[in-house]
Amino acid sequence: MEIKKAIPIGVESYKEIIKNDYYYIDKTLLIMDLLTQKSKVTLFTRPRRFGKTLAQSMLRTFFEEEIDADGRAVDNSGYFSGKKIMEAGAQYTGHMGKYPVIFLSMKSAKQPDFEMAYSRLLTDIVSEFERHAYLLEGNVLTPAQKKRYNAVLEQSAGMAEVTFSLKFLSDCLEKYHHQKTIILIDEYDVPLENAYFKGFYDQMIDFMRSLLESALKTNDSLQFAVITGCLRISRESIFTGLNNLEVVSVLDENYAEHFGFTQGEVDSLLDFYNVSCIKDDVKSWYDGYLFGDTEVYNPWSIINYVKDTIYHNTEFPKPYWSNTSSNSIIHELVVKADSNSVQEIERLLAGGSIEKPVHEDITYGDIRQSKDNLWNFLFFTGYLKSIGKRFENRTIFLEMKIPNEEVMYIYENTIRDWFQQKIKLMDFSGLYHAILSGDTEMAETFLKQQLRESISFMDSAEKFYHGFLLGLLGGLQDYRKKSNLESGSGRYDITLIPYDEQRPAVILELKRAKRFVDMEGLCQDALQQIEDLHYDNVLIEEGYPIILKYGVCFCKKSCMVKLAEKPED
Repeated sequence: MEIKKAIPIGVESYKEIIKNDYYYIDKTLLIMDLLTQKSKVTLFTRPRRFGKTLAQSMLRTFFEEEIDADGRAVDNSGYFSGKKIMEAGAQYTGHMGKYPVIFLSMKSAKQPDFEMAYSRLLTDIVSEFERHAYLLEGNVLTPAQKKRYNAVLEQSAGMAEVTFSLKFLSDCLEKYHHQKTIILIDEYDVPLENAYFKGFYDQMIDFMRSLLESALKTNDSLQFAVITGCLRISRESIFTGLNNLEVVSVLDENYAEHFGFTQGEVDSLLDFYNVSCIKDDVKSWYDGYLFGDTEVYNPWSIINYVKDTIYHNTEFPKPYWSNTSSNSIIHELVVKADSNSVQEIERLLAGGSIEKPVHEDITYGDIRQSKDNLWNFLFFTGYLKSIGKRFENRTIFLEMKIPNEEVMYIYENTIRDWFQQKIKLMDFSGLYHAILSGDTEMAETFLKQQLRESISFMDSAEKFYHGFLLGLLGGLQDYRKKSNLESGSGRYDITLIPYDEQRPAVILELKRAKRFVDMEGLCQDALQQIEDLHYDNVLIEEGYPIILKYGVCFCKKSCMVKLAEKPED
């Protein structure tokens, strides 16, 4: 099959996409909106992998008066041939190639301590100084400015000097180009997220505050700035006094179509590659986000799924986003969930919704202050979507739910991993003793306690209960655990087979009741099923003298355990 255009998986350079004729969904009208609205500093907050870096690269390519190694201006107009911005009018295209640009990505600042993270950020700043090293040619800069410039290049400048480096570079650029500077900062909150989880948040906040305030607040050489990240950071006063900052979050309709793929863009993509047959899967797995009132798909997951489909690498959708985006925040929610949070998580897993007050200036430092903050964080980072809102007592309340199947997969697997880690640390000897000795009362008590503390998947409850019990029994020593294997005339749920034939073998048949009053009857049904379908045949043939047969029925957060009576001799 001939592929018309390559799909740019992981390609975040606008120039590279256009030069190599990758498939590109035209987002160039972002340029028009920025020029029309004339905000001095615009902060776009969007989930990870929603096209922020590519958008910043596109802005740089359009606006920058780029200078090559020989000191000559580079013509980038060819990269926009046939693009929507070229039809917008001369009042917009006239800005092409007219400004010096500082482009700084902070997405690599994920080191284990402040010193290493600072060093990574310094390296990125130095790279930008190297890119503009033509400033050192001639007599545009004074000897003192050249000395200061070289100190940054050689990484001999102190941290205090580095915090003013972006402002200093913009001053130098304006002096050379006779035009104010555009500053583009991508993923500015990655260093903050990393520092939060690694334990040096306060140090990183102090550095970032000084760096960004000098560049954006007190900078007469600034034309405008565009910043991207997942969260708005204001409570730590990074942007204190910046009264011309426009924050565009997922709640805003403004600029909504410029990040992520709209329905029309997805339809065109699927039609182009003749894979409209996966349209329903694409919608259920990767749609579901709302930016303002605009329906948006996850672009990273869609392009991966389309590529895997056209090259026959998969027959089914996959959770592509789960491998790229930090899931630590869901882990934080699950591990620290109280009884109310457990109920809310279960409601979400069952496809329901929760309502929470929304705080747009939620920060990493605020996460542990209250559970509401944690839910807010999940919303702004793409793990929940808004399906309704109301305004009461000067507060916006959002009704939120899990956006799609892909994010549901992330929740379920995070919870499953957490449960497996939790049971490794617990003492289950009481449960094991109860099951091997026939103490149904003790077994019931233990299982009920664990159910109350666990998060269940109510939309697939039978599967959950089976995995739940099998997980608890995982630490039982000297026993083989078998599950859903052929035996007799049917399939039993769980069997425990001892290595020592003198110890009891165990058969557990599980049922799920919708009403508590049905539990006892279903336990008896389970025991009868064991007998009718001869689940014990293999164990008898192998010569196990003691076989305990249990009917176990679950209903919501409760369970009942019944032991088959021994037949009379």
